[in-house]
Amino acid sequence: MSTQPTEESTSRFARTASWKLHYNEAGEGHPLLLLHGSGAGATGWSNFRPNIGPLAESFRVIALDAPGWGRSDAARPDEYDHPAAVLELMDHLGLERAALVGNSMGGMTGLTFAARYPERVSHLITMGSGSFPQLPTLFGAGDGPTEGLKILFEGYRNPTPEVMKQLVEIMTFSPEFATDELAQLRADGANARPDHLANFLAGAAGGGPVRTAATPEQVASIAAPTLLIHGRDDRVVHYEHSLRLVSLIPDSRLVLLNRCGHWTQIEHADEFNRLVADFVRSN
Repeated sequence: MSTQPTEESTSRFARTASWKLHYNEAGEGHPLLLLHGSGAGATGWSNFRPNIGPLAESFRVIALDAPGWGRSDAARPDEYDHPAAVLELMDHLGLERAALVGNSMGGMTGLTFAARYPERVSHLITMGSGSFPQLPTLFGAGDGPTEGLKILFEGYRNPTPEVMKQLVEIMTFSPEFATDELAQLRADGANARPDHLANFLAGAAGGGPVRTAATPEQVASIAAPTLLIHGRDDRVVHYEHSLRLVSLIPDSRLVLLNRCGHWTQIEHADEFNRLVADFVRSN
């Protein structure tokens, strides 16, 4: 039996043209580049802990900490271009093409990357991704943020274990996944980098964290085989976003999971890992 990778054993740094980027890497084979969401304390490892080991049995798995998160360089979200940072890491690692796997903000980054750099993307997989921040319905029903986004921002203002417990409860459908351990992990990660917290809040004052998100016309140009995964019970980003995306991307399909919140890769880890591996192998 192979040893399961740990955060420490997979930790790596890359000095690219613009950034010192932290990432976790395990396995060999076709590269899967995992892109995390935007919450306080989010990292490639914390978003994809149940997935890195199983996927690394068949693929080269690389889970990036975006600039402004984790152990990567500090940055305000409005001070850099998310897809360009991904491109710099790929160039540094010598990756001609990769499958992009993005959760929430990471999904939006993947969508924009696939539209902008089609020759560098073999497959695109999103889960709980937003669609078009240019549209007034980004936040769902009504004219304000969803309950999940409200707690997400509170996590930046007040990153205590108690607030993070509320965050993980809203991110998941089943209470069994909203563990004290996960809440503490997010709180520890957030408090380790107060510069990231301050930068996010300063940058978010003028809009969301992804300023270069693809337009509907650009999304419709995506040529890569695309798998959209969404939880029907997502209280952060409504599944309507993925319905929009699947109606636009020519070579796409949508898996909508019942009894599932915003973190498909955590709540339905085995199914998620199987879906990703089968999709990349067969397309």
